[in-house]
Amino acid sequence: MPESRPPVPPFTLETALQKVQAAEDAWNTRDPHRVALAYTPDSVWRNRDTFLQGRDEIIAFLTRKWERELDYALRKSLWAFHGNRIAVRFQYESRDSAGQWWRSHGNEQWEFDAQGLMLRREASINDVPIAESDRRIIGPRPEAEYGIEIPLR
Repeated sequence: MPESRPPVPPFTLETALQKVQAAEDAWNTRDPHRVALAYTPDSVWRNRDTFLQGRDEIIAFLTRKWERELDYALRKSLWAFHGNRIAVRFQYESRDSAGQWWRSHGNEQWEFDAQGLMLRREASINDVPIAESDRRIIGPRPEAEYGIEIPLR
């Protein structure tokens, strides 16, 4: 039986929101193996200027990412959806090994197979240095804040 990751396409507003929150929750675990299970075994990615294919490359990439981006915490917001595609905007905060905090802003486009696994992910991301006192994304999103939009700045 093929792997399945509900909700599956075609997406409705409700199921697209569920998919986005599930992705945010998984990425906030910072567990590359868990995150990779949401993607097809041959999934293709563009993350900034890096191109990946397959779960093994995704796991290796995420392992390096979270070794570099310490105290990583993410928020995603649904931007648009149609059929088997979802677009999100996101922000995350992390610090580097020198203690500098960063807020990273980005957009992703996702394409899913019929079982709800992501076939394709394209991410464009910009980083802005911030003071620790300017942080606003701390840890996983509490359930009471699900669906609250992230501010532009």
